[in-house]
Amino acid sequence: MSKVCVAVKLTLKAGSRDAFDAAVKPGLATAEGEPGTLMYAYHHDGANENVVWFYEVYADQASFQAHMSTEAFKSFSASLAPMLDGAPEFSFLAPKGGKGI
Repeated sequence: MSKVCVAVKLTLKAGSRDAFDAAVKPGLATAEGEPGTLMYAYHHDGANENVVWFYEVYADQASFQAHMSTEAFKSFSASLAPMLDGAPEFSFLAPKGGKGI
């Protein structure tokens, strides 16, 4: 299976989650138009209100690279950066099977 999955943990500055939720919307819309981006989901952490997650699935490594290299993604990332409390934490996953994968 050549799909690429990524879980990204973002820690937000205290009190910025509502503003972050609003700022995420353009990036979610952009991902909808990326043919190799199969899933691009945004989540609140269930235990820590200052943590949010992205779960992303790409058709292959080239699709992931295409997503990361677009001007839209770079602009989106820059718009979120002031609300972050530290660097994003990326976990790259190699899917092996299961429903939806």
